[in-house]
Amino acid sequence: MRRTIFEPEHDLFRETARAYYEKECVPHAAEWEAAGLVDREAYRKAGDQGLIGWEVPEEYGGGGVKDFRYNAIMSEEFHATGTVGIGLSLGNDILAGYLVDLTTDEQKRRWLPGYVAGEIIPAIAMSEPGAGSDLAGISSTARRDGDHYVINGAKTFISNGILADLVVVAVKTDPAAGHKGVSLIAVEGGTPGFERGRKLDKIGLRSADTAELSFTDVQVPVENLIGEENRGFYHLMRNLPAERLGIAIQAVAQARRAFDLTCEYASDRKAFGKAIGTFQVNRHALAELKTKLDVMQVYVDRCIEAVNAGELTAQEAAGAKYWATETQWEILDRCLQLHGGYGYVNEYEIARLWRDARVQRLYGGTTEIMKDIVGRGLGF
Repeated sequence: MRRTIFEPEHDLFRETARAYYEKECVPHAAEWEAAGLVDREAYRKAGDQGLIGWEVPEEYGGGGVKDFRYNAIMSEEFHATGTVGIGLSLGNDILAGYLVDLTTDEQKRRWLPGYVAGEIIPAIAMSEPGAGSDLAGISSTARRDGDHYVINGAKTFISNGILADLVVVAVKTDPAAGHKGVSLIAVEGGTPGFERGRKLDKIGLRSADTAELSFTDVQVPVENLIGEENRGFYHLMRNLPAERLGIAIQAVAQARRAFDLTCEYASDRKAFGKAIGTFQVNRHALAELKTKLDVMQVYVDRCIEAVNAGELTAQEAAGAKYWATETQWEILDRCLQLHGGYGYVNEYEIARLWRDARVQRLYGGTTEIMKDIVGRGLGF
């Protein structure tokens, strides 16, 4: 199905993104999967190609262009090329909303040029051992002490946790105020008391580092407060729709990669003297998957247009995230089934895609939380 949301400049950007992934990332896939970590040099090379922080104002090294179609292209080419691990979407889809929109001029001068160049790798630390989807339930604190905040607490499931040079940490600056006492404070790598714990051993996304972080009497200048004190919960809520749309885009892109691989396999694999794709049961299965992919793509493309127009609601983003990731999982599971026993062998890409897809229904808010957001939007 022909897509209509892109302009010629997006096609040129897509060519750049694909060339970068194919040259700088794909050859290292096995190495990164084995190490559980991406080489930092890949971020710097992405920065050289203008593939990080295009919405950053020009005076800080970016292009000053806020257009989520570029975010979509980066995710689509990531999956289309079979790239693994590198967390560019974490910066472009999630952190950019904080680092560009909520920072002071002084903070922009400190952080944005390095971010755009791929020299400062960012992360955001929300989840805790006792608080996942319930952001109001976090227990990490930041106590004001003169011209510093003193941070104490622990975070878990932090993407880029090992590599990150700059971590935006959600903390309670007024513990008695519940969600109205949450603030966002940037902690820079090497700050005394800030420690990186285990690199978590995950089912999938093995080349993308995910870590535990701890903060013990970490002193951070008050100038590292992002946005307003005690308004962090609202800053998070403002940026979560873009994060969830980014996950929905990845769902479509990864499902399409799996579908393309499966069509290729169904053409090459023979049974009873014929390509398995010619059997009616398999042909019908592939037809169903193709139609679901097309429907999902149109749905998500409409959400991309809405976010660019400033019209995408939290309920719409939650609905897109829920439906796209659940449909993604259905497609991935069926594609693995169509590979037969080979689908369960790790040397086949479909096995990795299947493992990697499972987390999509968890991070960014579980399917159950997404349904609840949509339901509350209906007045229930």
